[in-house]
Amino acid sequence: MRAELIYVTAPSEEQLAGIRSFLAKELGSEEIELQLVEDASLESGFILRTDSREYDWSAKGRVAQLQGVLGKAFAGSSIPLDEKKIEDNIISILRANLEAFELEAKDQEIGIVNWVGDGIVNADGIDHAYYGEIVLFDCGVKGMVQDVRRDEIGIILFGRDTEIHEGSRVVRTGKMAGIPVGDGFKGRVVDALGAPLDGLGEIEAEGYRPIENPAPGIVDRKSVAVPMETGLLSIDSMFPIGRGQRELIIGDRQTGKTSIAMDTIMNQKGKGVICVYVAIGQKASTIAKLVNTLKQSGAMDYTVVVSATASDPAPLQYIAPYSGTALAEYFMYQGKDVLIVYDDLSKHAVAYRAISLLLERSPGREAYPGDVFYLHSRLLERSSRLTPEKGGGSITALPIIETQAGDVSAYIPTNVISITDGQIYLESELFNAGQRPAVNVGLSVSRVGGAAQTKAMKKAAGSVRIDLAQYREMEVFTQFSSDLDDNTKKQLAHGRALMELLKQPMGEPFTMAEQVITLVCANAHIFSDIEAGRIKEFRRGLLQYFHADHKDVISQLETTRDLADDVKAAIVEAAVEYKNRL
Repeated sequence: MRAELIYVTAPSEEQLAGIRSFLAKELGSEEIELQLVEDASLESGFILRTDSREYDWSAKGRVAQLQGVLGKAFAGSSIPLDEKKIEDNIISILRANLEAFELEAKDQEIGIVNWVGDGIVNADGIDHAYYGEIVLFDCGVKGMVQDVRRDEIGIILFGRDTEIHEGSRVVRTGKMAGIPVGDGFKGRVVDALGAPLDGLGEIEAEGYRPIENPAPGIVDRKSVAVPMETGLLSIDSMFPIGRGQRELIIGDRQTGKTSIAMDTIMNQKGKGVICVYVAIGQKASTIAKLVNTLKQSGAMDYTVVVSATASDPAPLQYIAPYSGTALAEYFMYQGKDVLIVYDDLSKHAVAYRAISLLLERSPGREAYPGDVFYLHSRLLERSSRLTPEKGGGSITALPIIETQAGDVSAYIPTNVISITDGQIYLESELFNAGQRPAVNVGLSVSRVGGAAQTKAMKKAAGSVRIDLAQYREMEVFTQFSSDLDDNTKKQLAHGRALMELLKQPMGEPFTMAEQVITLVCANAHIFSDIEAGRIKEFRRGLLQYFHADHKDVISQLETTRDLADDVKAAIVEAAVEYKNRL
């Protein structure tokens, strides 16, 4: 076995014998080859290194210890601005900390890099490192233990590997991977480690949370009953999302998945919901555009953007959603409601696959490692609604998954579908046909259902799904027929009107009252005899008319959140009156 003694003054034979005796006791072997190295920079004392340990008895090491203690002391103190008191305060802080300071031989477990490449490091000598622990390389780069093997550990890097080479030293920190948290993160763009990316200066943290955290237990969860309104008529009426729910947004690329998430974030303005948007593997320019859109709508004030771009290393893309969830949990355990968007988990799975293959783990189905299901389940299970005893906060998750040519039965889509409480399926054909949001009514579902709807919306949207299903079926059978009875014509006109009403431009969410008014009028066939091209314009005018002349109806809907028969009759009467004016 080998050991290294670094000194300023050469040790005597008696001192060497004592060091050999200490090493024999620590390493459990008498056969030790001791190498002597002189280093004047230590000032005094010495450092003793073995393959996996370092004992620092040098003046340089002790100064570093003292600096650390004083740094913590000043960081936790509030020195008054009064100049006379500054000197007294500094002296009292120094005295208190110097009295408590005891020099100790710094005992660190160190390892040696034996292989590095593609953001992955294998290291020998760290025998007691645990999964998810942060380690520090001598060049300053941080890494996380991702693979614990019999004779070495696999580490993923959170920085570039250009300064790490075979023989570099790596030190255990004893800390789990985590992220600073606090209210100062609202309105900011940060990376997966919590460092600011927006050039607005440092963020004042109020705590530190591990990125991996156990999900709340069943006893600590409350049933989902409060709506998380998206402002999109097609979703709020047919596939309602509740606070604490996990609703998957799934579809091919360029079908409007991110647009739905963005509209939902914008619609939370003034509703006391904090939003966390996690961008995984996207272009930096795309993220910049999204941030700019959020700023223009005023949504950035209550939103945190966690960015791991396509140019970032795979390990940062891998931990980004966990970091975003840690931030969301900070707010949830304060009793606040949080909306988190993972955009998207397909790229997250790809980043994890890249890491796993580089760590030489066996690929499984479709070349994904066997634990990729657990990867997403332990992430999404952390979203829930807590009981009042636990603070009553909630995390609502909107994970996004990209499909290839609409294949919902592929490996990653089926995994995430089985974890979530429903999915909003977006279809390329509908999108290209101008139906935006391009929600497929047949394949989309919310497993929470009406429990997350207001009474008013539930009553107004009662038959919308059935009417649309009947319209689609009838449209297929009647497209070649010219002779139709009046009842069929009426159903087709109603279906066409509904399809037009469900079209909604991005960035124009409807309030709950506006959605209820639209649906009540649609069910009363107010829109059925209007040309398809004029329906959206007619609805805009109708809603403006209600805001101007029938504010009492809107205020009653918003305060009672119920649709009484007299209110329903008043809506239809006002709509007919508006229609007759034109």
